[in-house]
Amino acid sequence: MEYQHWGKLIRNRIEKYTDGIAMHYKDEKSGEWIGVSWTEFGLQIRQISKALIKVGVGEKQMAAIFSQNMPEWITADLAIMCLRGVTVPIYPTNSTKEAEYIVEDSQAQVIFVGEQEQYDRTMEFIDRVPHVKMVVAFDKDVVLSDFDRSMHWDEFLIYGKNSKMGPEFEDRFERAELDDLATLIYTSGTTGEPKGVMIDHSNISSVLVSHDKELNVSEKDRSLSFLPLSHVYERGWCFFCFHRGIEVYFNRDPKKIGETMKEVKPTVMCTVPRIYEKIYSAIQDKSKSASPIKRKLIDWAIKTGGKYNNEYKLIDKRIPVGLKVKHKLADKLVLSKFREIFGGRINFMPCGGAALSSNIIEYFHAAGLNVKMGYGLTETMATVCLYGDRNIDFNTTGQIIVGTEIKIGANDEILVRGPGVMRGYYKKPEATAEVMKDGWFCTGDAGRIDVNGNVTITDRIKDLMKTSGGKYIAPQKLETTLVNDQFIEQIAVIGDARKYVTALAVPAIEPLKKLATQYDIGFETIEELISNSQIIEFFEKRFEDMQKEFSRFEKIKKFTLLPKEFSIEAGEITSTLKLKRKVIQEKYKHLIEKMYKD
Repeated sequence: MEYQHWGKLIRNRIEKYTDGIAMHYKDEKSGEWIGVSWTEFGLQIRQISKALIKVGVGEKQMAAIFSQNMPEWITADLAIMCLRGVTVPIYPTNSTKEAEYIVEDSQAQVIFVGEQEQYDRTMEFIDRVPHVKMVVAFDKDVVLSDFDRSMHWDEFLIYGKNSKMGPEFEDRFERAELDDLATLIYTSGTTGEPKGVMIDHSNISSVLVSHDKELNVSEKDRSLSFLPLSHVYERGWCFFCFHRGIEVYFNRDPKKIGETMKEVKPTVMCTVPRIYEKIYSAIQDKSKSASPIKRKLIDWAIKTGGKYNNEYKLIDKRIPVGLKVKHKLADKLVLSKFREIFGGRINFMPCGGAALSSNIIEYFHAAGLNVKMGYGLTETMATVCLYGDRNIDFNTTGQIIVGTEIKIGANDEILVRGPGVMRGYYKKPEATAEVMKDGWFCTGDAGRIDVNGNVTITDRIKDLMKTSGGKYIAPQKLETTLVNDQFIEQIAVIGDARKYVTALAVPAIEPLKKLATQYDIGFETIEELISNSQIIEFFEKRFEDMQKEFSRFEKIKKFTLLPKEFSIEAGEITSTLKLKRKVIQEKYKHLIEKMYKD
């Protein structure tokens, strides 16, 4: 395909697919999945565009979306772009303060909100942002306040339908160009205040073109959307699905993803490493409590699947007849059951956002689940490199996608150049200049490229720690290894300018409770349980076993167990679940200092 303005490309798809189904949502009362046709999708985009023009949203002006995933999210997004406006996503979990900062910094003219929670947070700061002309609630059950510029989605559709803004809308639509700013995506801000990443329609189009060449999909595929549309990863994937005529199912409640996968039976869907870590941990936990015969069966099946899929199929090597027979039996008895966790029809699942250990990737591939690891950033419109269909090196994040260039700079920093790289940071020329050097975007990630063109991420450069003894520590490498354990939910490694490495670890509560029963440990609170000497000794041994491959100076010498998970609400992790190290170190300063008192 040729590069096109995203709004114009969508109009083309609306005309192409007409009465076909574009997307689905679940009716909360009946529990039924409701399909939205392409014709209806196009009509709603037009009506919302006209409504936005009527309330005074001008060309190149911003409109924010503060909501969880639902069809209205993507409809509003496209409506904003089609009138040559700019979409500003806000994570549904963002605090009042964070949402206010984004609305104020972007000067958003309209705010679309999802449910009561987002509406109420918006009302907390609405008097401080007089530039906001309207607040529109997607959910019809949202109770509106006495703020006279509030309206429900259905009312806003009628408002647009009855307006006389059709000619103005068409005029703007026809003048839309590739270099129009499409969206302003605020980074999650692990350090300092968030920065608005400027993505134009050329950036979006380039990703669609490259993925056309990289991914084997068809109109028969169906995708399940459950990661936040506020993030470039899920949103870009949905764009690609609409571009290719793939039906998208929107999962509104992330906590229900397990049951939703079984209902929808997706063939493709975006995922993150934590899903596989949790499922892998649960499988290992169940396997250990199973009978010896069942454990042997599972081990045999995975070994057979690994040989069949990873040692033969992935490299187009002729599969021996005997192995085919063994695999058929292993698949029937065990492997197919693993695939049913994801609905049973998966063709492939893009996975990114963080590191995932190679042994877990290999494990799922052995079960016949095609986990496509990739790497990218908001500033690169997501994907920079990705697993192919053959000759995969599970220790890497795949090969560079078509049309993009990567080179390794000073301090092993990964530099990216290509049509997907952002225009810059909104109203921050100095910050832009810091990361854009001679046409190359400096990612802040350290890595290497092997002779086969595979890219390996070794760590975040800013996260690298240096002990007081002058040794460099890569915390993410340690954290990725340890968090794979079934008894560890979260972990934050400490060690910068310290004499040795320590950690704050959040145990996985359910496995920990089972362990307490096994050890016959009585407790009333989690705090009491994690302070038990037997539990501490158990984790000491576990840490020791999991760090055998690390150098002595890299190993965690002391740790503290925490009773409560790091959370977005507490400001300890970002909306993309990355640790806010400075916040954590300040908040738990007393516990950290205690670990360094010899």
